[in-house]
Amino acid sequence: MSRGSFWVTADRVPTPAGSVLRGPMYVEWEVPDGATKTPVVLVHGGGGQGTDYLTTPDGRPGWAPLLVQHGHPVYIVDRPGHGRSPYDPAVLGQPAPTWGAEVLAGIFLGDPAGPPLPPHTRWPGELDGSDDVFEQFIATQGPLMADTSAMHSLERDRLIALLDRIGPAFVVAHSAGGPGAYLAADARPDLVRGLAAVETIGPPFLGQPQAGITLPWGLAAAAPAYDPPASTVEELRLVVDSSGPVPKALQEEPARMLPGLAQVPIAIVTAQASPFRFFDGHLKDYLDQAGCSSVFLRLEDAGIEGNGHGMMLESNNAEVLAVITDWFAQLVGKDDGATDDRR
Repeated sequence: MSRGSFWVTADRVPTPAGSVLRGPMYVEWEVPDGATKTPVVLVHGGGGQGTDYLTTPDGRPGWAPLLVQHGHPVYIVDRPGHGRSPYDPAVLGQPAPTWGAEVLAGIFLGDPAGPPLPPHTRWPGELDGSDDVFEQFIATQGPLMADTSAMHSLERDRLIALLDRIGPAFVVAHSAGGPGAYLAADARPDLVRGLAAVETIGPPFLGQPQAGITLPWGLAAAAPAYDPPASTVEELRLVVDSSGPVPKALQEEPARMLPGLAQVPIAIVTAQASPFRFFDGHLKDYLDQAGCSSVFLRLEDAGIEGNGHGMMLESNNAEVLAVITDWFAQLVGKDDGATDDRR
């Protein structure tokens, strides 16, 4: 077993204190002895950090050590400005407010004011957020960049540089880590063997403006490589359907294609007791319309019930991970992908 860490770096920005690196990205890696399986890049969500994949708030192994246990090299990133990737307002701009405990509880533990959902039974602590499990989780949280377009562009560029360095890999992206991952896969489809979109932020185009995340280009606030090209978001003419619990926006036909992202197999991973289930179909419709290849991995279809948005942190995280690695195996052959750890 070997392990280590490095930073993906780029340009320096002049400041009154001297030149400062703009948004370096910390990467922690681990490679099992004799590894032959495809590496996996793990991209965390929200204002969190790569610790989401290292361990759970109640102290069990996270997805990263579970993947290593089953033969995959792993690369766990702290997105720029998060965790061990320092946030310097002099170069990244003033941050948006950190999401508070009440907002996070609504997303991860359940929102009583939201549309009804099946019972959330897999969070490893109290669903009212009154215990140390939730305290351990919210302690990981920090601010996002206020400039969403700059944030997504920066995450795209750092993930591209990581893929250029390590070669072909699977990418697993959660929640607000989705936009940068989509953009990187769009730019480097030859280096992304498959993208597991684990409840990535959405819905497409509409985003979550109340949380400070807008997606005017569809999957991100920065532009992917549409065909025909679009130079401004105003060129993307939309049709909005407000009949469901969450409005759905698609392009007017004929829709612009995403020829880069269309080369990347995408799995849309959704939990049964998560509010993201209300717009996972919107993401599928958007990807299909843009010529992309996507499939649903709804956990309840695999007999896995009761999970919420933080499925990698929950009591059955190994069972959830096995659904994703089974999909990896379908893409590249059983010797490379699947885990059979369904405890």
